[in-house]
Amino acid sequence: MNTEEISALSDEQLVHTELQLERDLIAARFAHRTSQMDDNSVMKKIRRDIARLRTAARGREIVQSVPKDSLKAVHSKSFAPEAGAEGGAEGAGFLKGIVDKVSSNE
Repeated sequence: MNTEEISALSDEQLVHTELQLERDLIAARFAHRTSQMDDNSVMKKIRRDIARLRTAARGREIVQSVPKDSLKAVHSKSFAPEAGAEGGAEGAGFLKGIVDKVSSNE
């Protein structure tokens, strides 16, 4: 994800993309720990994309003169995770429950 794509996103899309990438990162970590991942660079790419999105969100918060993480607080309530993201077939069962539990704690 490059800066042009990020700047084209609305505030809500920005937060939703970050939340989805966080879920994808949890699924990738699980796949890595269970030796199901072929390409380990996926985790690095996801982490960097999350950092880019958080930087853009903070920049927008500064421009709008709102407190830190207020965009996430406002738009995270309307987030609905994608069904087939990064986890594949195993994302529908046990892994989905783990990802849901970890995501709800943040």
